Amino acid sequence: MIPFLDLKKINEPYETAFQEKLKSVLENGWYILGKEVETFEKAFAEYCHSKHCIGVGNGFDALVLIFKGYIELGKLQKGDEVIVPANTYIASILAILQADLVPVLVEPRLETYNINPDLIQEKITPKTKAILVVHLYGQLAEMEKINEIAVQNDLIIVEDAAQAHGAESFKLQNQNSKFQASENLKSKIDNLKSTIAYSFYPGKNLGCLGDGGAITTNDSELAKALYSLRNYGSEKKYHNEYIGVNSRLDELQAGFLNLKLPNLDSDNEKRRAVAKRYLAEIKNDKMTLPFWDFSDNHVFHLFVIRTENRTDLQEYLAQNNIQTVIHYPIPPHKQKAFLGWNNMSFPITEKIHQEILSLPMSPILTEAEVDFIIEILNQY
Repeated sequence: MIPFLDLKKINEPYETAFQEKLKSVLENGWYILGKEVETFEKAFAEYCHSKHCIGVGNGFDALVLIFKGYIELGKLQKGDEVIVPANTYIASILAILQADLVPVLVEPRLETYNINPDLIQEKITPKTKAILVVHLYGQLAEMEKINEIAVQNDLIIVEDAAQAHGAESFKLQNQNSKFQASENLKSKIDNLKSTIAYSFYPGKNLGCLGDGGAITTNDSELAKALYSLRNYGSEKKYHNEYIGVNSRLDELQAGFLNLKLPNLDSDNEKRRAVAKRYLAEIKNDKMTLPFWDFSDNHVFHLFVIRTENRTDLQEYLAQNNIQTVIHYPIPPHKQKAFLGWNNMSFPITEKIHQEILSLPMSPILTEAEVDFIIEILNQY
């Protein structure tokens, strides 16, 4: 069986270093917000070309804390509307609700699966105060257009990069309904106009061995608030400036991330190499391959195809010992948790959720495994 994602194999090269890191943390005797977290926050901020990195408990908390931070600073108020892609993973929407804000769903582009900037403007009302951009499956959204909309309407931009560690910013233009990317700007995700949430869930491109997350920002005022909010609202022990939470990146997980961060770019290149082979060699008109301009705007956290007969294809692949996963089978507006939304219509989102199937994708896939996956898909 070719697994969808073999985390044990991904982490095997680090096992000795992990053991040494555990021993180091034990010997140091400092388990919360210690040197490992401080080292990682500095290193990840530098990697992302950002002034600040705030380590938190997980990617969901990262989003919630960003919104709560803006509320504490008076830049958002409870009840404000936040634009969000309709086809995102539900956590993006739950984070908006957790901060007592109102999500407003916008359809994605079918080609990229990311939010369609051309549809954002029509959803903006006097209550709209922010856009939550999700870089789904590892591909950056059209930030140049979204930034323009935000500036024109005085909106805050928050980015959910839980699947896009290391992706680089780019320009994407819509000409005659065909996407043509201009020259890669060669800079990490734009930190100048937004604040970005990351997850280090084990299956991410940069994953730890448990839960973990971080926020990067160039907004020093927001960063100061976030450092306090993650730690009970306290900057100085027993002095609480905000109604905060307990959401701190674990010292040991930070240590593991310090070991893996230097290899993130090379791992992403290996993912892109697999993606290039899939795109060049899968020749089957029963499936639609993802759009990619071959720049560094995509880190292929997932390689997602579409097919009208998903169940049949998935069963066929399983019979041939190829494991696949559906990200995600039910769109947020059709979830039982959101009964009030169940009658809403988002046809592009619904089509995506009905047809998508994620193929094996990781930096440890062998050439032989990729050969076999392509062969089996072409025989379908």
